[in-house]
Amino acid sequence: MSVGKERAVDTHVAYRRIYDQPARSDGVRVLVDRVWPRGVRKENAHLDEWLREVAPSTELRQWYGHDPERFAEFRRRYLEELGQSPHRQAAQHLCSLSRTQDLTLLTATRDVEHSQAAVLAEWLDQHSHHGRGRSS
Repeated sequence: MSVGKERAVDTHVAYRRIYDQPARSDGVRVLVDRVWPRGVRKENAHLDEWLREVAPSTELRQWYGHDPERFAEFRRRYLEELGQSPHRQAAQHLCSLSRTQDLTLLTATRDVEHSQAAVLAEWLDQHSHHGRGRSS
């Protein structure tokens, strides 16, 4: 008789644009932007959840302005925000999801490699003991 061993689940965290076609491998699809993406109707969004609370603060988002030269500092500040309320609770919710199923973080950002979705995928990988998050 086995005693209380947890079975590891092979899951991954990915990130992509919400405008991209959904893939079967996406698993749970979560929008991680603070504002709803332009041109996307809610009934056509193909998402499971919109988690605004995990998005960077309005102040940080406006300061960053998606300027790749500011990305390193944006990343540092955003990771700091993820440790604070209400970001922390939202991030922990995603962490729980990612431990049991595939998770795709969605953003409207054009440059997903320099987005909060990429930073968040990295954070989730570190806190959920996954492999590296990837853009799909």
